[in-house]
Amino acid sequence: MLRSLLEKLTQPAPQPLQDGDARLAVAAILVRLARADHDYDAAEKRAIDRILAQRHTLSDEDAASLRTEAEALEATAPDTVRFTNAVKDAVPLDDRIAILEAAWTVVLTDGERASEEDALMRMIPRFLGINDIDSNLARQRAAKSL
Repeated sequence: MLRSLLEKLTQPAPQPLQDGDARLAVAAILVRLARADHDYDAAEKRAIDRILAQRHTLSDEDAASLRTEAEALEATAPDTVRFTNAVKDAVPLDDRIAILEAAWTVVLTDGERASEEDALMRMIPRFLGINDIDSNLARQRAAKSL
């Protein structure tokens, strides 16, 4: 499954992702953000699991399993741009804004904003097709939820 998804993401003109692939790509974006500062800790893993469980109505075990799959995908994936473009093509705007809010939740979970995380969070909204205002509002909602 990972190889198939990677092939889809690395095609010159990727096709829209199916639900399962889009779900995995979103989870991989969250993992990439959590790993960006080279301090991927248990709190960030729990935050990702909680987000995945809520977003996809998964059990705790299924959410953790999806995160584990996403960790493997993220480790072998070529770049963030292809992830976010694939998600943009597969997911409606309102859901992409919710994804961005989830991404901010992961970034803010450890109480520190590393420069690597900030750099990714400047890129991701643009590649998801989300404007600066909606990105800022998503960040504010995420901060309030912590």
